[in-house]
Amino acid sequence: MESHNLINSTAKAHEDPSPSDACIVSDMELTLVSPTSETNDNDNGRLPDVVVEAKLPGDDVPEQIQETYFSIAIQVFIPFLIAGFGMVFAGLVLDRIQHWPVFEKVTELVILIPALLGLKGNLEMTLASRLSTQANLGHMDTPKQQLSMIIGNLTLIQCQAIVVGFLGSVVAVVMGAIKSNDVELDHAYLLCASSLVTVSIASLVLGLITAGVIVLSRLCHINPDNVATPIAASLGDITSLALLSWVATLLYKSIGTHDWLAPLIIAAYILAIPLWIWIAKRNLQTRDVLYNGWTPVVGAMLISSMGGLILDFMVSRFEGIAVFQPVINGVGGNLVAVQASRISTALHKQSVLGVLSAVGNEDEDTVIFISPVAAFWGKGTHARTTRVLMAMVLPGHLIFIYTIDYMKSGDTQLSSLFVIVYLCAATMQVATLLYVAYIMIHWMWKRKIDPDNSAIPYLTSMGDLLGISLLAIAFQFLYLVGDHEIPDPGEG
Repeated sequence: MESHNLINSTAKAHEDPSPSDACIVSDMELTLVSPTSETNDNDNGRLPDVVVEAKLPGDDVPEQIQETYFSIAIQVFIPFLIAGFGMVFAGLVLDRIQHWPVFEKVTELVILIPALLGLKGNLEMTLASRLSTQANLGHMDTPKQQLSMIIGNLTLIQCQAIVVGFLGSVVAVVMGAIKSNDVELDHAYLLCASSLVTVSIASLVLGLITAGVIVLSRLCHINPDNVATPIAASLGDITSLALLSWVATLLYKSIGTHDWLAPLIIAAYILAIPLWIWIAKRNLQTRDVLYNGWTPVVGAMLISSMGGLILDFMVSRFEGIAVFQPVINGVGGNLVAVQASRISTALHKQSVLGVLSAVGNEDEDTVIFISPVAAFWGKGTHARTTRVLMAMVLPGHLIFIYTIDYMKSGDTQLSSLFVIVYLCAATMQVATLLYVAYIMIHWMWKRKIDPDNSAIPYLTSMGDLLGISLLAIAFQFLYLVGDHEIPDPGEG
């Protein structure tokens, strides 16, 4: 009997291998596929013939169709509009609830709002980026893969949400104490309990929606990188604000009658943390993030809390600023999250973590620091996507701010000067975030930090801080030049 040992390799054999060929062979994966013949009693102990398959990194990645300007714009703009209208309604909700007794008495809640909304972005958008990358790599094509990936990630973000939500409320209490030189224990309990309930429920609901969108995108042959992150944010802001206002109001009414309620909620959530850690640790898909994914979300929470301090100060001076805060922050965060998710997926497809290379495009993804000219007007895929995303800023914001003007029935009159200054601030914010995103993601990749787990938290929190800062500067500028459509500063 003849022996047939078949080796299927995607690498091209060379008689005189070069050093680069040696590197390729060292990364080659050999897989035993199946025996070509069965052993029997007459084989005299001879080993069976086998088939060995050799794979290079990236060979199992599904082939992707080259995206055009039009396809990117269509896939991104529709979810972007849906998410934008969600932010518009969140702004209207914030504009209304800022006058509720609980928000006027417990002013630390205003400091907490950007941190909570940012946490939604940090967790859900990171989840969307992580699952989108896995889906594009072909790791979510079977129901078993989908179930394992989704359950592991939902338990992970539940654990992260509880821990970071608690830390965010503590930071808000400390910042409020620094501002007022006083801490009321009942208010501190209310703040912590409200934060925990809000982030826990919002993360579960939004996580399920995000996972469903990614699975559906794969079935419809749509790139999930383009749609998952905006849709993850579409209900996030309004859901978080509605939950926070509702829970905070209930707990505020319970002060003096059911003082045990808020401490009981806090204790229950803290005791549940070991359970979520145990479940997430058992899942191979989330174990590494559980150990190494805390620095980005905690750091992002601290950055967003600084934005909350600015918002708390500016709301007391310009009442009209609150309605625009979720919109300018959300638009910047959504667009940069799309770009971050796409760059991260491209890097995962092209090379291994820690190595910068560009398959078929020598001008892109080989350097960390690039000039703004290359970032916005270059010929590469990421520069093309940047131009598409920048083209959405002006029409998107015009639609959103005039929707706010219409919904408020004339309470906020938009002057031409206000629109121009607002759009300048929004454009500056998005342009800065997109440029920083390219540098940050490539820097992380070079240092073997997975950008799917780390980049979006920093970028969205930077978007929150930059957005509210530029918005505050815009309102202050408009007041100084005498735009009478801006409310006069208050006495506080």
